[in-house]
Amino acid sequence: MHRPIQNEEERYLLHQLYLASLKEESIFVPASQRGLWKLRPDLSFVFFSSHTPCGDASIIPMLEFEDQPCCPVSRDWANDPPMEVSSNPEAPEKKRKGEDPNSSVSKRMKPEPETPAREVTNGATCHQSSDKQESIQTTPTVSSSTLTAEGLTSVTTVVPSGARAVDVYRTGAKCVPGEAGDSRKPGTAYHQVGILRVKPGRGDRTCSMSCSDKLARWNVLGCQGALLMHFLEEPIYLSAVVIGKCPYSQEVMQRALIGRCRHISALPKAFRVQEPEIQQSDLPFEQSRHAVQARRADSPGRLVPCGAAISWSAVSEQPLDVTANGFPQGTTKKAIDNLQARSRISKVDLFRAFQKLLSSISEDKWPDSLRGQKLETYLEYKEAASTYQEAWLELRRQAFRAWIRNPPDYHQFK
Repeated sequence: MHRPIQNEEERYLLHQLYLASLKEESIFVPASQRGLWKLRPDLSFVFFSSHTPCGDASIIPMLEFEDQPCCPVSRDWANDPPMEVSSNPEAPEKKRKGEDPNSSVSKRMKPEPETPAREVTNGATCHQSSDKQESIQTTPTVSSSTLTAEGLTSVTTVVPSGARAVDVYRTGAKCVPGEAGDSRKPGTAYHQVGILRVKPGRGDRTCSMSCSDKLARWNVLGCQGALLMHFLEEPIYLSAVVIGKCPYSQEVMQRALIGRCRHISALPKAFRVQEPEIQQSDLPFEQSRHAVQARRADSPGRLVPCGAAISWSAVSEQPLDVTANGFPQGTTKKAIDNLQARSRISKVDLFRAFQKLLSSISEDKWPDSLRGQKLETYLEYKEAASTYQEAWLELRRQAFRAWIRNPPDYHQFK
């Protein structure tokens, strides 16, 4: 599924740290402090997604002229009530009628949750599959802009061209408990913006946060995770985020990825609020829902997204990981409990790679955060990354109080 998966980045970065520990060619060079490394100064990370991230970044205005529902909007778009997302840009009026509880239409229209596809363009990782949110035929231009604090929880229905936003694209991501819920009113008031959401899905409710929320978190904590901070002088931040041809708003992306965390202060040394450059490409994703529908316009039947996921990391051993419903493709019910039924980007496998890295370094060259401690479990190693945990605490305290965290028991493995 198209989403920012930290485990993919961790797998690649762990491999590069392992190469560095063996004095082989790597993206890392020694830092000034013992046992720490830093990214080579000539390198940066760019995040490419063929579609806007699910959640807050996908609540995008739909304008009254149907053939161009998502042209660029101004920063004034951040000063009025939130809007509803329509999954059918061809008939926004019908969509709103279907959602009106007083309407004569008895069958309520359901949103199609989006599942964008993703790549990291530096060659480190990629992960993509079918895209379920509608895309459009026209591509808005990109302009640099920022949002005011007042724009975090509301949007306006008027855009610079004078066209009126009659609807918004709906995200299938659900509000987390503790956040203000969506009003679900017909028309432009359907969604509340600027709040935390969990990933969309049609099965059991997930604890996984939306792509928009994860990217916003990366812009404060980095994309390396807690384990790798033991070995890094500073977090690894994205320098740019590029979105493919799809419904898009520069202001919405700014709000969802940067604006919600811009006010955060009191972060520990080396941590900051990163503001990556946000751009849109005019290249369409050939496997998007819209593109596939256009190619099979005369074919009957409904499009159903694939349940498989393809993950690739630039590592020397088994770089490709193909899973179906969370298990390696081809896994039978009898083999589910076997080690072979584990994804290569699972937390357990990543912890094994971390332990391999530790074993390749003599203890007298370990970083200070790991020296003199008896750490055994995955959770203990994560919690021992004190500066990362301090930054994460500040992020939750100042911006993301309702963030859903997995029970500690999930991380008590060795």
